[in-house]
Amino acid sequence: MATLKGAVARKSILATIRLLVPAGAARPAPPVGPALGFYRLNLMAFCKDFNARTQKYKAETPMQVTLTAYKDSTFEFVAKSPSISWFLKKAAGIETASTRPGHNIVSSLTLRHVYEIAKLKQGDPFCKHMSLEALCNSIIGTANSMGIEIIKDL
Repeated sequence: MATLKGAVARKSILATIRLLVPAGAARPAPPVGPALGFYRLNLMAFCKDFNARTQKYKAETPMQVTLTAYKDSTFEFVAKSPSISWFLKKAAGIETASTRPGHNIVSSLTLRHVYEIAKLKQGDPFCKHMSLEALCNSIIGTANSMGIEIIKDL
């Protein structure tokens, strides 16, 4: 009986929209306005809610947003933390990664940096199931592919 009740209460999905929006800076201008306006969603409601949820991040931090639009003009969204490569670039103080990873080392970080990034990413809804060790290994692999050397010295 519970499955029938859940099927009736479920809304039909119109679209899934993925955006990259700076934290605390959502405005009804591009890229948010055209993406949401096409599906006749309430732009100001999204902007206010998104800006309230991302207050704890520094301004201009790129946030990945997955928005689910329903046919009755309502929506839900999930704001993820910034990507691992963005955290690594900020920690290393570089603008771009190496053009030849494995050959050119553009910067170096310690395991402490990796651990701090892993702690931040562990709060992400899609990384909650991963252990801290698995997240650290993933971050080390990303750093190696960007030309950032990880020093084992704590």
